[in-house]
Amino acid sequence: MENTSKKLSFKHYLIIASMLFGMFFGAGNLIFPIHLGQLAGSHWITAGIGFLLTGTLLPLLAIIAIAVTHSNGIYDLAKPIGKRYATFFMVMVCATLGPLFATPRTATTPFQIGFASHLSASQQPMWLFIYSLIFFGITYWASRKPTGIINSIGKILNPTFLALLAIIFAFAFMSPISSASKAPITDAAYQNGSILNGFLQGYNTMDCIAGLLFGIAIVTAIKSLGATSAKEISMTTMKSGALGIGLEAIIYIALIWLGATTLGSFKLSIDGGIAFNQIANHFMGITGEIFLAMMATLTCLTTAVGLSTSFSEALHEKFPSISYRTWLMIATGLSFGIANFGLDTIISWSTPMLMFLYPLAITLIILSIASPLFNHDRRVYIWTTIFTIIPAILDAIAAAPTIISKSAFATTILKLDDFLPGASLGMDWLLPAAIGLIIGLAIHFISAMIGSRAAEIQKD
Repeated sequence: MENTSKKLSFKHYLIIASMLFGMFFGAGNLIFPIHLGQLAGSHWITAGIGFLLTGTLLPLLAIIAIAVTHSNGIYDLAKPIGKRYATFFMVMVCATLGPLFATPRTATTPFQIGFASHLSASQQPMWLFIYSLIFFGITYWASRKPTGIINSIGKILNPTFLALLAIIFAFAFMSPISSASKAPITDAAYQNGSILNGFLQGYNTMDCIAGLLFGIAIVTAIKSLGATSAKEISMTTMKSGALGIGLEAIIYIALIWLGATTLGSFKLSIDGGIAFNQIANHFMGITGEIFLAMMATLTCLTTAVGLSTSFSEALHEKFPSISYRTWLMIATGLSFGIANFGLDTIISWSTPMLMFLYPLAITLIILSIASPLFNHDRRVYIWTTIFTIIPAILDAIAAAPTIISKSAFATTILKLDDFLPGASLGMDWLLPAAIGLIIGLAIHFISAMIGSRAAEIQKD
């Protein structure tokens, strides 16, 4: 099989890169950078650097981790920690990126920023129902065959989306609303901590954990182009990932800058969707709002297809008794139902899950890439994860809606955060994770030394 593997061309890399871009760039990717620009004001560059770390670098590292370990997906990547943990982590990520949070958000976000402002509060539930029904009907149709994802995302929807986005950017660059370098800093946290706050805002894109889940779809698509050897699949994954996510980084920076320029004419908005609607109307009137609605729907539809496909393939791989089509029906059906709770509800309940999953995903990615240095010793994985998961649980509780975070139980258990640096910023997992990593590495190298010494004695 290795000898018959087809060497892919640059054109193939572009096709896969286009698919990756379409899968990653969706709901939150469109609105969160603009809102970040409004919050950071004149510090938009430093905030943007922090955002790119979690919004682009970590997703790229997630793809590289899959390539380096030759994993078929998130379960294989987490299996060194234990099969039960790998199953738990995979299900949690699939649920978060699937029908619980990310996939429903792909419908509610374009509806909110493109249509809701033209409807009364009483009309919105009915039209959201109709919009999301059509949206997830198309998602199911486009996701029926996993290998068809290249045609539906890479070759059709992406170019249309990029053309619409380019129109908005062209107006903004030719005639900026105001100077971003002179924009006021509307959130005091960005006065001296813009990089860190930009880093945390990048969590909202969900792209880091999405990169872990998309591994199966990436491998399936690459194999469909003719590559079968592990080396060729790994190299294609890394090269295509750099191209697709590099384009995403450029667009992020442009959106953050665009958000900062709005402060000369508009007040800080509740979210980036409202700000983008104002921008489109400023430059193009009602025509701009129509473009925005089309653009948001297209980009979120591509992400919905990618998420639904990856969710269904991952769970079918783990639980083969349930068919791919059945998992797909579950994904799109539940996403449709949850989408009708509305965008604000989805975001408020997704935040604690992200605060829990991101530290575990970040440490898993780092361990996977570095695993050749410690001979893939599962003890390093286990110790690092044990020390990471406890503060991750505390961060999740602290970020939960008031009904949970202000309960008597939560108030009592969150006192543990008083002993961990960075707790107020949601970064209290860093020190424990580092301690767990050091313990794991110490055990590995000491064991290796003892084993080597014992072998020498036995030889003598």
